[in-house]
Amino acid sequence: MENKIRFGPAGNSSIFYDSGYKHSVDAPKWCKENGLTAYEYSFGRGFTMSEDTASELGRVALNNDVLVSLHAPYYINLANESDEMADKSYAYITKGFEYLKLVNGRDYVVHLGSCGKLQRQDAVNLISSRLDIVLEMLYYKNYNKYNLCPETMGKYMQIGSYKEIIDFCTKDSMLVPTFDFGHINCVMQGGLKTVDDYKRIIDYGFEKLGPEKMNNCHIHFSKIEYSDKGEIKHLTLDDDVYGPEFEPLAKVLKMYGMTPTVISESKERMMEDAILLKDIFEKTKV
Repeated sequence: MENKIRFGPAGNSSIFYDSGYKHSVDAPKWCKENGLTAYEYSFGRGFTMSEDTASELGRVALNNDVLVSLHAPYYINLANESDEMADKSYAYITKGFEYLKLVNGRDYVVHLGSCGKLQRQDAVNLISSRLDIVLEMLYYKNYNKYNLCPETMGKYMQIGSYKEIIDFCTKDSMLVPTFDFGHINCVMQGGLKTVDDYKRIIDYGFEKLGPEKMNNCHIHFSKIEYSDKGEIKHLTLDDDVYGPEFEPLAKVLKMYGMTPTVISESKERMMEDAILLKDIFEKTKV
């Protein structure tokens, strides 16, 4: 599939079923009908999709020029002090790549972990060393043509500031960042507002990672309610209280000529808002 900016939803909202579709394997058809070229399927609560269904999803996606990404189980935690629990996290990651191959995907999004009882830097160091183990496993299985995409997080106890994620991604060519700008806005307590606010993040990525990874990075976008501890819940693009707004980011993406995959994670309106994000991008002038 060609490198181009792609927009799509994280999962299916009611508009999908109202259109007469019943199963996620049909999501790429719906996306194409509505001008979208990406789709993210979540294994957040486990690998519930059969391998046959995953292969069918991959076939339909390829036929409709829709790039499928996958989200790893939420219970991965590479900062868990238990080696036994770390082994389970390794298995969740490698299994996800088996599915990524079946769906003809490229990006596997993962939450790296939380501090727990560790000091933050100790948790970062532990994740870094365990990423080395994960990468060795993935290379051994010949999955190095795919991307492992650690995600920026929205709560202070989670490892995943934009600098932490970018720094992790300097370790290997397989590591490509997922910028969840709703999450970033939560930890900034609403501070993500202007073109310069977005540029600061994107510029740090280009400085550390270079154009190949940054131009083809993975992006999650939604407005998110937050408290002094960070993320509370996802909202829709209709929200006018919490933000962030997409227009300033759209300007930066156009200014830099970037071709990321942009996934809408709006609450219950991810498909409708994916269309809105694409429309905003197309109407944005630099």
